[in-house]
Amino acid sequence: QVRLAESGGGLVQTGGSLRLSCAASGRTIGSYVVGWFRQAPGKEREFVGRTSYRDGNVFYTNSVKGRFTISRDNANNTVYLQMNNLKPEDTAVYSCAVSRGPYTSSGYYDYWGQGTQVTVSS
Repeated sequence: QVRLAESGGGLVQTGGSLRLSCAASGRTIGSYVVGWFRQAPGKEREFVGRTSYRDGNVFYTNSVKGRFTISRDNANNTVYLQMNNLKPEDTAVYSCAVSRGPYTSSGYYDYWGQGTQVTVSS
């Protein structure tokens, strides 16, 4: 079983930055894809981006391209989501999850963290 723990959320003004961390423990995630998702109040969970832990290949949803960057620290089994130029519409609970393949649908992700709140004030 893979255990995931997000951290780094908080309150930030429009245009600000935050870096979220997703620390993995338990089974090695070397063969997994790590995805980031977010869910705003009253809305469906939304795919944000993903990275292949093996080769670092990344993919983002259009609304965050050029603003968000996913990176990984293999030595510490951690994946990061750097969020720049934040907008009020980025406000959501952000969660990381792992999957066996490069999917954008949350249904294909097997293990999830508890999520961290990101609030962007206007």
